[in-house]
Amino acid sequence: MKIRKNDNVMVISGNARGKTGKVLKVYRDRQRIIVEGVNIMKRHTRPSQKNPQGGIIQKEATIHVSNVMLIDPKTNEVTRVGTKVVKDATTGRKTRMRVSKSSGETF
Repeated sequence: MKIRKNDNVMVISGNARGKTGKVLKVYRDRQRIIVEGVNIMKRHTRPSQKNPQGGIIQKEATIHVSNVMLIDPKTNEVTRVGTKVVKDATTGRKTRMRVSKSSGETF
């Protein structure tokens, strides 16, 4: 999965098409993510110690990863993502970096 927590993404399909937001949580096993302000659902809750009033709470529900695209930090446009192996000059260790297909920017 090429999307990580705190990435800025845009929804490309579904009811929330065109909305952007920050990734709050990633569920790798189910290939789903929670995006801030997208796919809001209403949950009816009973009174508890945490919420003594009870009532209807609005919170974000998960959406599938295939319905979002990463926003390139350089151009602020949606982009496809590739990977590139970069070798560190001082330590000689290889690390895998994400690369924007449109601008070539690593992030």
